[in-house]
Amino acid sequence: MKTAKDDARPLAMPLTERAREACAPLPAAARAEGETIIELLRLLGCDDETCASALWFSLMRGMPGAADEAVATWPPSLRRLVDGQGEAEKVWALHAQRGRTSGAEGLRRLLLAIIRDLRVVFVLLARQLAAMRTAMALPDHERRELAQLTSDIHAPLANRLGIWQLKWELEDLAFRYLEPDTYRRIARLLDERRADRERFIASSLDQLRHVLDDAGVRADLAGRPKHIFSIWKKMKKKGLEFSDLYDIRAVRILVDSVADCYAALGLVHSLWPHLPGEFDDYVARPKGNGYRSLHTAVLGPEGKTLEVQIRTHEMHRANELGVAAHWRYKEGGGADAEFEAKIAWMRKLLEPRGEGEDDADLAAGFATELMEDRVYVLSPKGEVIDMPRGATVLDFAYHIHTEVGHRCRGAKLNGRIVPLTTAPRSGDRVEILTTKVSEPSRDWLSSHHGYLNTTRAKEKVRSWFRREAHDANVAAGRLTLEKELRRLALDDVDLQKLAGTFRLKSVDELYITVALGEVTLGQVARALQEPAEPEITQSAAPVASRGAQHDRGALSIEGIGNLLTTLARCCQPLPGDPVCGFITRGRGVSVHRADCASLARLARKDPDRVIDVSWGRVDVQNYEVDVELRGYDRKGLQKDVATTISNVGPHIVASSSRVHVRTGEVEMRFTLRVRDYEQLSTLLGRLMALPNVTDARRVGGR
Repeated sequence: MKTAKDDARPLAMPLTERAREACAPLPAAARAEGETIIELLRLLGCDDETCASALWFSLMRGMPGAADEAVATWPPSLRRLVDGQGEAEKVWALHAQRGRTSGAEGLRRLLLAIIRDLRVVFVLLARQLAAMRTAMALPDHERRELAQLTSDIHAPLANRLGIWQLKWELEDLAFRYLEPDTYRRIARLLDERRADRERFIASSLDQLRHVLDDAGVRADLAGRPKHIFSIWKKMKKKGLEFSDLYDIRAVRILVDSVADCYAALGLVHSLWPHLPGEFDDYVARPKGNGYRSLHTAVLGPEGKTLEVQIRTHEMHRANELGVAAHWRYKEGGGADAEFEAKIAWMRKLLEPRGEGEDDADLAAGFATELMEDRVYVLSPKGEVIDMPRGATVLDFAYHIHTEVGHRCRGAKLNGRIVPLTTAPRSGDRVEILTTKVSEPSRDWLSSHHGYLNTTRAKEKVRSWFRREAHDANVAAGRLTLEKELRRLALDDVDLQKLAGTFRLKSVDELYITVALGEVTLGQVARALQEPAEPEITQSAAPVASRGAQHDRGALSIEGIGNLLTTLARCCQPLPGDPVCGFITRGRGVSVHRADCASLARLARKDPDRVIDVSWGRVDVQNYEVDVELRGYDRKGLQKDVATTISNVGPHIVASSSRVHVRTGEVEMRFTLRVRDYEQLSTLLGRLMALPNVTDARRVGGR
């Protein structure tokens, strides 16, 4: 019978030992692979938690359900590491079923997008290398699939991380299984000249050691191993025969300091003539993945070419381990700003680069492009499509093909139908539902509705409507603009003057640009907000509105000195509205909209007290306005309306609502404090987009 002490014993064990004990029931081959993975992770300097996660995942994959009880005792960080390995399995499955047109670049990006703890990348590299070392025992087709996955995903990641110890072996093993004949031919050529090459290297090292010792530069010297894949890649890239490669013969010099690096370089060049154009200073200008070393090529003994690499011991350790040499994890430690920056840096580092982009370009971009701003989603065929963060499923449709976007009428996200405004996340599978007819909606161009968030997709929709008849665009624009003006309760707008604000020659041109979304309703509202060349007097009156104070100069009063000026409650004018003033008894000048019915009654009674006023400078102010909303009642409607108002920014001064029980209709009325027409227009558009809302408009007050 177990005691409490027995239960506590495993929990007190190191995480890796506890995981190793749990893996005891696994077959011997699986346990041996697990030990190889741990050995490689230790080589990379990974922490105990990372090593334990590799063993636990091996157990879960080899014996499903065996780790269920242990999962409850894991810290959240260990669970993230294990879950990340499971997420990566999805990428391997996509790679296995990829089509001819599906590239590995998208899969590498997807892998990095779905992994939340970058330590998982080290585990994936170590696991793949352990599997490749024993792949010769697999059937030929399985071995080739494993090698192709390594070539497409793991070796490029190891290269970009600068983990040379894993990178070279991953590349060589993948090359060996994918191109066995070429691999054996190059290996045979290396073996045939091995004795001559080793004798040449030994002679070169003796001469170098003598020169360095005489100069007092302490150094460790060694021949540098040349890997078969890199030899083949250089032969293919430069069109060279094996005999023409100069860096088959190579040595490495390890010194104590950067100063000694350059001292050793000078001694090498004084001993043997260097080859022009074959010198690279990666100490002064490190590669984007942090690689640092001096590379030079010289005519060595017997007039044969020799490649020489010079670096410090610390550089060598960093170069062999790459990012892993600089990144340590503290068990139980919380993430800080530096930690998050390193994660962002690694994500950027691992992204593929275009042709011609060198490491200096990549490094220069780190400072301004650290944060991930793309999402990676899957097509129904498993192809990875990357889009800007915030792009919708409708943006995705236009990214696939213009006609797919034009014919889009719905979308499925991971098998479930979703609104076209839904923004997918990395790893989501998107399927577009289409009709036979190309007929995009003009609503897709409205920023209020949020259907499209990418400029590319919007321009495709505009292009479709440009091909439509001129009269149809004019009619659509007129309908849209008139509807917006009614919502803003603006009945007397000079459209010709408004068109001139946008440098358009006619009102019809204004209608067309509105229909195509080239001039948005928000821009229209902003234009209506701006005063039309007001005549500013020497003094300006302060404006007060219920609970809101306004700066001096918000209104200019023609022919009157400084007077108290208030906005009339009956019509609640906003900047841009045509206005008139009425001199009250004891309350200064009351400012009304020019078409206010109350003002008309006052003017008929006392016409001498009506004065001209105009909008002057408008600073950051608030104006009260009444908004009416109609629709059909549903659960959560009031909450959604209040949330929308809060998100747009106006302050709710007062509110009321009424539900007609018999018809289910609902009426809501709000007194809001808004900044300007643009904010009001945005709010009305957002309210109209809510489910069950049939109308939202500003109340005219007449």
